[in-house]
Amino acid sequence: METIRYFHQPTISESLGNGWYVLKKHFWWLLLVVIITSIFDGPSAKYTYDSEGSILKAIGAASLLIGFGTLIFLLVRPVVSWGAKRIFLQCARNENPNLSYLFAGFQHNYFNIVLTNLLLTIIIVAGFLFLILPGIFLAIRLVFVPYLVVDKELEPMKAIETSWKMTSGYEFTILGMALMSIFIVIIGLICLVVGVFPAIIWINSSFASLYQAVLSKIKENSEVSIEI
Repeated sequence: METIRYFHQPTISESLGNGWYVLKKHFWWLLLVVIITSIFDGPSAKYTYDSEGSILKAIGAASLLIGFGTLIFLLVRPVVSWGAKRIFLQCARNENPNLSYLFAGFQHNYFNIVLTNLLLTIIIVAGFLFLILPGIFLAIRLVFVPYLVVDKELEPMKAIETSWKMTSGYEFTILGMALMSIFIVIIGLICLVVGVFPAIIWINSSFASLYQAVLSKIKENSEVSIEI
C-alpha cells in the first residue's frame, strides 16, 4: 500500500488547524454524514398512554423500546459511527469523501467492528467505575481503536494493543483535544444551537487529523509496527 505523506505534526494546534481546513473544504458532505450518524446515535420513540391502557401494556411497550434501542446501540450504531470516522479520515488525508463508507461495515468487517466496540465499551465503563480517572485514562489511550479497525482492519485485541502503543507520549495532547472539544461544542450551542453541527465536524476532523499525524510520525521513526 502506498505510504501517505502527511506533513502536519501531532499537536493540538496543528490538528485543530487541519480539522478547520477539512471543515471548510468538505462542510456540506460532512454535515450530511453528521446528520445521518446522529439518527443512529440517539434513537428514540414516544409512547402515548391512553385512558384505556394498562400498566402492563406500558411496561411492555417500554421494554420493547429499550430492547430495540439496545440492539441499535450494539449492532447498528458502531458500524455507522465508525464508518463516519473513516470518512473524516479520508477528508483529513485530503481525499474526496465516500459516503458509502457509512454503511460499508454491514457488508465487510461487520463482526470485527461490533465486537471491538463492545469490548471497548466494557473496558472504558469498567474504568469509570473505579473513581472516574482510570476511565478517562483508558479512553485517552484507546481513542485510536475505531480508526485502526476501519482503516487498518485490525482485530479487537490488536487494535487495542496498537492504540495503546500509538498514544504513548500523546496523552496530554489527546486530553487537551478533548477539553478543547467541550469548549468548541459550547460555542456551537451558543451560536443559536445550529452551530453545534460545524462544531461536531471540526472535532471529528481534528481527531482524524491527529490519528493520521501520529500514524505518519510513527512510520517515520519506525517506533511501532502497524499492520497495513
